[in-house]
Amino acid sequence: MGKPIPRNELSPAQISPPLRVVGLMSGTSHDAVDAAACELRLAGDTLTLTPLGHLSAPYPPALRSALVTALPPARAAMETVCRLDTGIGQAFADVAARAVAELCGGHADLVVSHGQTVFHWASDGGAVLGTLQLGEAAWIAEATGLPVVSGLRTRDVAAGGQGAPLVGLFDALWLAGRPGTAVALNLGGIANVTVLPSAVQPGLPVAEPVETRTFDTGPACALLDAATLHVTGGRLAFDADGGLAAGGQVLPDLLERLLDDPYYARPAPKSTGKEHFHLGYLLDRLGPTPPGAEDLLATLVALTARTVADAVRHTASEVVASGGGIRNPVLMAALREELPDVAIRTSDELGVPSQAKEALAFAVLGFHTWHGLPGVLPGATGARRTSVLGSVTPGLGGRFPPGRTTAVGPPGRLEITGSV
Repeated sequence: MGKPIPRNELSPAQISPPLRVVGLMSGTSHDAVDAAACELRLAGDTLTLTPLGHLSAPYPPALRSALVTALPPARAAMETVCRLDTGIGQAFADVAARAVAELCGGHADLVVSHGQTVFHWASDGGAVLGTLQLGEAAWIAEATGLPVVSGLRTRDVAAGGQGAPLVGLFDALWLAGRPGTAVALNLGGIANVTVLPSAVQPGLPVAEPVETRTFDTGPACALLDAATLHVTGGRLAFDADGGLAAGGQVLPDLLERLLDDPYYARPAPKSTGKEHFHLGYLLDRLGPTPPGAEDLLATLVALTARTVADAVRHTASEVVASGGGIRNPVLMAALREELPDVAIRTSDELGVPSQAKEALAFAVLGFHTWHGLPGVLPGATGARRTSVLGSVTPGLGGRFPPGRTTAVGPPGRLEITGSV
């Protein structure tokens, strides 16, 4: 990407008014709603993001219990889906209202809601046929009075894309110009990566992808959390600080059985979810003599580290990690062992709080929708074309995004200013 034009050389028409945006996210761990607020301004091809803060609110226990009970491989009645859609929408609305009041000083322009993914419909061949996120946006618009962008994944799926991961645009703008080949890694329930085209670095032994690629590598915390809940009889929801895994040994035979899943051999772009990687899937592969708790967790840590490393080891010179998995020191140590020649750091070191990163990424996607700009990069998700993402629920008085203007073009880089 070229050198940015100095702000003092831009005409007023080339500088967008600041937009104060709240991004809302709940991932595949489905335990809480995260909100991140920021101010975004586009000057020339540089999008400047100023973080205003972030917060997280757990789902009400009854709502989370109903959600967990309804998720695949369980089958849910339409009444259950309707109740969840309303309950999740109201939970997101409460968090959005708090974010506007507490993080934005009572004033914001736009809310962007990822919603809660409850099903990601992928065929046996890997094509995504549909995706469902619950959390009706009307509850958010009613609670805040603001326009709400939601349903961002579906348009990409309709255009033939995977619909996931959608953080590729944010990662590509944010990490543009990093030396070598930068890879953004998110260790949520599912691990996903964004592999950027290589910067020109004479003598650096990395392959150069022709375009940004973004895809799910496989399970991260999904199987770890499911196994922890199972082996502790429900006492622990996750393996805090990798304590159980640290006391175990990797079981080579079990690891090979787990690695034998055809998903790992599929070419990118690809996506997956808990429809595939769930407790029943794991129990089916344990064999007649289940391993001890510590050995099972150690082996699942090795599975995540190996599958992430296999996806990037021949390209990455740097991995920038975020997501709940970075708080597991055993997992991070296993990843560094798999990639000894790759610099591995967290997004916090580059100015983006790891807990807020996905919510900030969806805020940036909402900024693009507001201005009628595509929210995906060519080729990144496998879609036939890039698309403006999401549906818009008008705010109070019918407030609605203005659409594409000739003055505002797509940004080429993301600059983070300040930090909270």
